[in-house]
Amino acid sequence: MSKGSIVAAVTLNTEYITGDLPIIVAQDEEDRDKLSRHIANILQSTIHDLGNGTFLIVQR
Repeated sequence: MSKGSIVAAVTLNTEYITGDLPIIVAQDEEDRDKLSRHIANILQSTIHDLGNGTFLIVQR
């Protein structure tokens, strides 16, 4: 199994994310979804939903 690298987080709530990761704070769920899709497309990455209002963008 290959490992991926987390390249960014798009979130509605910053209390769940810490560290050196680029964090994009969205205004609402629609904004979060749109930003995540655009970033993932640009970076040719995948989106993983943590289920707490945060999406991680993972590059393989």
